[in-house]
Amino acid sequence: MTDDQIWTPLRQELDRWRAAGCQARFWLRDDDATEPTEALENLLEVTRRACLPLTIAVIPASTGEALATRLSREGHVLVAVHGWSHTNHAGPDEKKQELGRHRSADIVLGQLHDGLVALQGLYGPRLVPMLVPPWNRISEALVPQLGAQGFKALSIFGRARAGGPLHLLNTHIDVVNSRGQRGNRPHGDLVAELVAELQARFAKDDEPVGILTHHLVHGASEWEFLTRLFQETGHHPGASWMSARDLLG
Repeated sequence: MTDDQIWTPLRQELDRWRAAGCQARFWLRDDDATEPTEALENLLEVTRRACLPLTIAVIPASTGEALATRLSREGHVLVAVHGWSHTNHAGPDEKKQELGRHRSADIVLGQLHDGLVALQGLYGPRLVPMLVPPWNRISEALVPQLGAQGFKALSIFGRARAGGPLHLLNTHIDVVNSRGQRGNRPHGDLVAELVAELQARFAKDDEPVGILTHHLVHGASEWEFLTRLFQETGHHPGASWMSARDLLG
């Protein structure tokens, strides 16, 4: 299968949205930023070149002025709170989790509040008061208490469940990770996932499709996929890339 054939299903699906007078909404979230790196420069360049908005989830305990100064020059970038220190507190037989039941809620919530305050000081209005839990996992018991810490939204992975205490702005396509595979995901598989998400939303007032990236572990395959994705969707009348702030209202 040629590269062009791989992308044909997405093109056809977006054509269907255009013919129906609809636009598929996309948003982009990148995780694990702490400092300026060559990988971060690649991410900023590819998104800047495509003229699309980007939300970067920053780890508060591991970051500082250097990253804030670098991102201050990027008008298309917003920042969200990526836990506190991205430390795993789960046991060896459990899935990794920083924001679970392994510590007292007071300690976890206190750290999250500190992280939000720290990033507000660094980024000001560029910060979106949205929590991105490390590994996309958080104890359900903590969620109702996030608003009291200053958070307005929560972003994890998977379809949003209605009726929660916070606005959910989730991601749905992980460019790097899949079951049993980390990195070098076949582009055909990613396109198929995208099309499936769009088909499930067609002609509905539904949540946007969130694309999840991890710039620090991207290889050539991930950068090539993102570049082509932005080319296919950036100017298609059946697609629209939106910022987290616009989506949260």
